[in-house]
Amino acid sequence: MAARIRKGDRVMVIAGRDKGRVGEVLKVLPKENRVIVQGVMLVKRHQRPSPRHPQGGIVTKEAPIHVSNVAHIDPVDGKPTRIGFRYLEDGRKVRYAKRSGELIDR
Repeated sequence: MAARIRKGDRVMVIAGRDKGRVGEVLKVLPKENRVIVQGVMLVKRHQRPSPRHPQGGIVTKEAPIHVSNVAHIDPVDGKPTRIGFRYLEDGRKVRYAKRSGELIDR
């Protein structure tokens, strides 16, 4: 199945405690139907000292959010939109914003 939300997309949270926040998709977890969005669903976790975090302590990081709780941002007006698929003349399958009809994939 084609992915409607991909890494690097700008999305808006439409449900949950961070409703209305906008961020970039950092990672997609397709088996779990979840995405990690920059600056959204921030949680604090205890971190043991390691070479990556020599100090340790409490770190704030993004937690996964269900893909149904985010909507793609329309490239034309900046509002949330649904995603559709089209085939171009050269046979490529691309995503487009249903709100404005603008192509998302170039």
